[in-house]
Formats: sequence, C-alpha cells, structure tokens
Amino acid sequence: MKGRDVMASLVKWRRRHLSDNQLLLMVSFVVGVLSALAGLLLKWLIARIEHLLTRGFVLTSANWLYLVYPVIGIFLTMLFIRYVVRDDISHGVTKILFARARNQSKLRLHNTWSSLVASAITIGFGGSVGAEAPIVLTGSSIGSNLGRVFSLSGKQMMVLVGCGAAGAVAGIFKAPIAGLVFVLEVLMLDLTMTSLLPLLVSSVTAACLTFAVSGTNPVFEFHLQDAFQVSRMPAYILLGIVCGGVALYFTRTMNWLENWFRRLGGRYRRLLVAGLMLSLLIYLLPPLYGEGYDLVELLLNGSGLEDWSVAMDRSLFYGHSQWLLLYLLLIIFFKVFATTATNCGGGCGGIFAPSLFLGCVCGFVFSYLWNGYEVLGMRVPERNFAMLGMCGLMSGVMHAPLTGIFLIAELTGGYDLFLPLMTVAVCSYLTIKVFEPHSIYAMRLAQRGELLTHNADHSILTLMSMDSVIQHYDEVLYPEMTLGDVARQVSGSKNHVFPVVNRQMQFVGAVYLDDIRHLIFRTELHRQFLVSQLMAHPAAVLSVNDPMDHVLATFDHTGAWTLPVVSGDGTFVGFIRKSTILSAYRQLLADYSTD
Repeated sequence: MKGRDVMASLVKWRRRHLSDNQLLLMVSFVVGVLSALAGLLLKWLIARIEHLLTRGFVLTSANWLYLVYPVIGIFLTMLFIRYVVRDDISHGVTKILFARARNQSKLRLHNTWSSLVASAITIGFGGSVGAEAPIVLTGSSIGSNLGRVFSLSGKQMMVLVGCGAAGAVAGIFKAPIAGLVFVLEVLMLDLTMTSLLPLLVSSVTAACLTFAVSGTNPVFEFHLQDAFQVSRMPAYILLGIVCGGVALYFTRTMNWLENWFRRLGGRYRRLLVAGLMLSLLIYLLPPLYGEGYDLVELLLNGSGLEDWSVAMDRSLFYGHSQWLLLYLLLIIFFKVFATTATNCGGGCGGIFAPSLFLGCVCGFVFSYLWNGYEVLGMRVPERNFAMLGMCGLMSGVMHAPLTGIFLIAELTGGYDLFLPLMTVAVCSYLTIKVFEPHSIYAMRLAQRGELLTHNADHSILTLMSMDSVIQHYDEVLYPEMTLGDVARQVSGSKNHVFPVVNRQMQFVGAVYLDDIRHLIFRTELHRQFLVSQLMAHPAAVLSVNDPMDHVLATFDHTGAWTLPVVSGDGTFVGFIRKSTILSAYRQLLADYSTD
C-alpha cells in the first residue's frame, strides 16, 4: 500500500506543477535513454554468446556444432517463455499495432525485459532472426508502462509507445531520422506537433547515448564504389522491381510456413521439425547463423572474388569460389525458411535483420549477374548495389519506403546515393503493393479489422470496442410467453425493443414496442397472443467479432437504428443502437483529435 500511496502522491504533485505536454517530453527523454540501454545490452549479449560458442570453429570446413546450437537455443527460449514469461511474445511489432488498436496502447510489464532475454538466447545460439523487433517491443513497452505510472491519457500513451519504438530503432541502428520515420510509417502514428517533439526527443536521446557508448561510426562500414550516374537509372529501377518480387516471395512464403507449422500441433513437434530444418540450413549455409551481419559487411566492402569467397568459410563450399553465385542464390531462397523455423520452433526474433541481410545479398547477386552479362553494355558497382538492395527489401517487406531510405542512408553513411535509394525503395514498394496491400506486420490485423491507419475515420472506428457500445439485457422474452407477460415486463422498462431467445439463450427474434403498442393495453387480448406471433426478425444480426466499420456499414445499409448482437454460437449478447455508436465516435474523435 505504501508504494501505491507514493505513486498517488507523485501523480498529484505532477498535475499541480507540470502540464501534460511538459510531462510527456520528460518521459519521452527517459524512454529514449532506457530504449538505447536495452538495445546496447541486447547487442552485447548476442555478441558474447555467439563469440563464446563459435570462437573455435575452423574456417576450412563445415562445423558439426552448427547442427546442435540452434536447436539448443530455440529449446531454451521455448522453456524460458513457457515457464518464466508465460505469455506469447512473438511478432513484436504486430503486438504494438494491436495494443494501439485494441488495448489502449497498454503493453504488459514483462515486455520491458522478456523479449530482450529471449531474443539474446535465440540469436546468440544461431537463430536466423533479428534483434531489432524485440527491442522495438521492449522500447514500446517501456513507454507504455511509464505512461501508466503517470496516469497519462490514451492519446499520450499512444505517443509514448511510439517514442519507445523510435528510441529503439534510433539506438540500435544509430539512426535518429529512421527511428522517427519508422514510427510514422510502420506504426502509423499520426504526425502532429504533440507527437513530433516527443518522438524527436526519444530518437535523438537514444542515438546520442549509443554514439557516446559505441562511437559515431555507422553500424555498417561502407565505402562508395562509384558516384551516382544517371545512365544507371534502368539498373536501379530493375533492382527495385526485383527487390519487390523477392519481398513478395519472403512475405508469402513466411505466411505459408507459419500456417504449416501451426498445423503440426504440439510445441515439441514444432520444435523438432523446426530445429532440424534450421540446423541443417545453418550447417550447409553458415551465413544464416544469427543476424548474418558479417556477410553484410563483407558484401558492402569486398572488392573482388577473393574477398567475396570468404562468405563460404566454415562451410562445405569452402575453397570453391566458382560456386559463389549458387551459394548466394541458395541463401536468398532458404533465408525465409530459416527465419520462420526459428520463430515457429519456439525462438524469439524479428524480420528487420533478415530483410537487411536478404536485401544485401539480393542487391549483390543482381549486380553480379548484371556485370556477368554486361546488360546495356555497362557495368554497375557491386558494393553500391548491395547497399541499395538492403533498402529495397526493407521497403518491400515492411511497406515502408521512407524507413528504408533513411535507415540505409544512416546505417551505411551512403548519403551520396540518396536518389538511387529513393528509386529502388519506391519501385520495390510499388511492386509488392500490387500483390500485398499490407505489410508483413499489419496483414494479420488488417484481416481482422484491428489495424489503425492514417485514415482518421477508420482509425476512430478501430479504436472503438464492441463491448463499449453494446447494451446488455438482464431480462429476455421466450417464444411461448403471452402478451400479458410482455406487458408486465414492458411496464418496468425504458427500452423500446426486447430480445426473444430460446431456452439455450440463442437469439430468435425481437419484439418492438411500436409494433405491439395498439395491443398491449387491451387486457382481453393478453392471453390470445404469444411472443412467437408478435416478434419480428431484425434487418440484420451482428456478431461480437464484427469490426466497427462493418457494424456502422450494416446500420447504413439496413437503415436500422437498433440491431441485436450474438456470440459465435448464436447466444444473445445485447443490442447496439446507432445513436450510441455516433456518441462514442464523437467522444473518441475529440479525445484523439490532432493539435
């Protein structure tokens, strides 16, 4: 109780001395600091675990421990999640989107640390996923829980969730602009002055702290191979289209594999199948181990076949530089299998790193083939195209061209290729947009109508919950009841419509007061009419799982003002009035209106 009293006193003090905007800026600074520290800690843990496990590996042949470590990693992660966390912590960015749309931007307290520990184990032992999405979830959870501590409003909570994500991206990538753009583009937070300043504070704070600890060098060392040339525009455009196609393959294959693993049944069966798949792939293609950033560094800085062939170290392909192209093509094809197996087997990680890794390999292979056939009679720089491919894949997979442009520019310091970055990002995004309207993060929520977008009308309807607008009834009518029974119930009620259900409480119809008003006061008829004769069938019946935009569209289509709501098995839940929806809509619009 003392802790609660202290917090209550703290909240009262801040309401007297600090405005909401002042407090928001102060908390956003703290969120930036904590997000950056979480990112630094996670990167350190991953590097230490990976170094400890692989420091004795030989370069000239395959290493059998690649068959063991990934299985141990996802098994340990599964045990940690099942017995310590006891909650689902997969799909971190999707969880943030869901929290914004359906849970008032509230994330559980354990999310401030659980994803960090789980992903460190998974990736350190070789899981072929990224650390960035877990850190984004960690940062957002830090913002959400600090907002709850200070009893901030729903709109301010939403901003703090964005601050945590912006700080996480800015810190882990040393990319403050990308952190800001990621929140606006991927998390779809509306840009207003109220949200812009806290996001900037968190992003800049996280980036500065990371710079202070690990230096100001970009995450990936990159040396420009050739300056931008207009004559290469066809190659940039084609690379963007290819990246969009590979992003589509990655997205569709990941969804198919997730559904396939889900059908396998028990967690230990999934662990066995996924572990075998992941271990075999890493044994054959060691760059699939962990985040794979060593290969990214190699392709961004290598200058010839002798340098590039280092990619085949520790594998069965060692010493066979003539197979480099096949080796990289196999990596492009199987990366999605390794990533999905990691997460579906029980591991924890995101798709940031896989998309960067895959994009780098894709851009390099594109330039390698282009130069091999001397398309259009010209050559293109492999290092530049490896960097551009990272932008293209990220833009396509995440449906976030601006994030791809700024993130890769800040990651590599490749600002001299800004126009090619823009070209590749836009072409990739437009290519995948033709086939997939939503990103890999958002498609599951979009299918359920639980996705917030920049469409203000749709977002307000998404924020509304069915339960908040349903009028629940304590008393119901049964078909065998008489008009007299109805009269006695109506006399003590202010309602104008009454549900009719069977003995299993399943909805069968409704009695409208206007329809029986001319009969109800004639006592001589009270025994002559049954409810089954008096009830009517509503113009439509709603489900508790219907999204609010569908509910409002049903009201508009039918012209009704009151409609019944049932559960999945037809059990009566209550009625919804159109006037109640409109009142709730106006209130939410006022609460979340832009400044």
